Amino acid sequence: MRRLGLIAALALAAASIVAPAAAQRTDITMGMVLEPPHLDPTAGAAAAIREVGYRNIFEGLTRIDRNGAVQPLLARDWEISDDGLVYTFHLQEGVKFHDGSPMTSADVAFSFKRAMAEDSVNAQKQLFEPIEKLETPDDHTVVITLKRPTGHFPFNLGWGDMVIVSPASADTNKTRPIGTGPFRFAEWVPGDRIVLTRNPDYWGEPVALERATFKIIPDPAAAVAAMMAGDVDAFANFPAPEAIPQFEADPRFTVVIGSTEGETILAINNGRPPFDDLKVRQAIAHAIDRQAIIEGAMFGLGTPIGSHFAPHHPAYVDLTGVYPYDPAKAKALLAEAGHADGIKATLKLPPPSYARRGGEVIAEQLRQVGIDLEIIPVEWAQWLEQVFRGKDYDLTIVSHTEPMDIEIYGRDDYYFNYHNPAFREVLDRLAAETDTQKRYALMGEAQKILAADAVNAFLFQLAKAGVWDARLEGLWENSPIPANDLTEVRWKE
Repeated sequence: MRRLGLIAALALAAASIVAPAAAQRTDITMGMVLEPPHLDPTAGAAAAIREVGYRNIFEGLTRIDRNGAVQPLLARDWEISDDGLVYTFHLQEGVKFHDGSPMTSADVAFSFKRAMAEDSVNAQKQLFEPIEKLETPDDHTVVITLKRPTGHFPFNLGWGDMVIVSPASADTNKTRPIGTGPFRFAEWVPGDRIVLTRNPDYWGEPVALERATFKIIPDPAAAVAAMMAGDVDAFANFPAPEAIPQFEADPRFTVVIGSTEGETILAINNGRPPFDDLKVRQAIAHAIDRQAIIEGAMFGLGTPIGSHFAPHHPAYVDLTGVYPYDPAKAKALLAEAGHADGIKATLKLPPPSYARRGGEVIAEQLRQVGIDLEIIPVEWAQWLEQVFRGKDYDLTIVSHTEPMDIEIYGRDDYYFNYHNPAFREVLDRLAAETDTQKRYALMGEAQKILAADAVNAFLFQLAKAGVWDARLEGLWENSPIPANDLTEVRWKE
């Protein structure tokens, strides 16, 4: 019996030696609420474009890391002249686009000149405005001369809108994106998924993931079901805040509540009567109970804001008290504006739950003061076409996720239809200022102008509710820019 027991033990030991260990996963399925209208970050404003492609497919001279800091990328380093006008960038060597062509200084010049051209469709064309001259003395050197000192220029270079593209593929990047990043575009099934695969010829450090699938799931209930069933491994921005406690109590999942650059607003068409009247906009501001919206639509996730600025920024000014919740005051202002009998208007709501759910709460709040809203749900492509590009709307709800984007209020053709020379003058001073504290003071001045003008009803800063498989590591806790940077993501061993 002892001998048989010894033989059995040896057999078990041998089996344990030769039995292969479970293979570590090298794929991920990420849930996304909104499907990008296309995949070219240099030709569209939708954050979903960057959530797929930023750092994964496309790269810029610099990058913004998970902490919001500027890091080298295609530019390994750079020098700045004493007067702050000339930047000399030294490019990484051995960089290739996904089609095998080398990336050189000529591609940088092409990308920037294309974005600066009169017919450019770049959504952040103003980022290129400070550039006076581009020079390429050799294949790995780019010299950029600015019109004036621009302290945030290296940060701007890290935006998705300033990535480097090839002349050979620039025109087809919307459907077949070709960049220099660690992932290649593999497949897009409209309405369902976008698939990326690891780039075996990547110039930098290889990524751990071999395959990344972005699964489009706009419905909050479906998102919960997909996570619970394991059909989706992660949601960087989970659309069902009411289910967060359920996932927090389940050891299979990690839940991280982080911050974003997403100023969530009730956008107002300032160029359309009666919203071109300051008193009407002030009435709307007084009719809004921000905390009730945060509780009712976001289940407590969100920070009230009183202007278009992120509360976590050191230049933030708390202006939530400029127009406190006061329905009686709202009614009085409407009467003063000649609308004692009320106003009828439309509220166009894109798919995100913060918009659809928040819209219901806001419609009821405005109804209490005499503003009767017809709610019109629209798909994301419709919102971009009708509201963002066409300016065909009265009111809408959206979260602006671009970093430090207060300057959008100074654009002539922006969908708010807001025009204030005093505000633009502050922006001009801000663009030319390099001293940090003086820049912060100007940012505060800009915030106060927007609040006083009640340009929009400023609601809350969108929280980043991340939910993912507890075995995953490397996903971003916060969103300093719109991105699902997968370069550090891996499954724990």
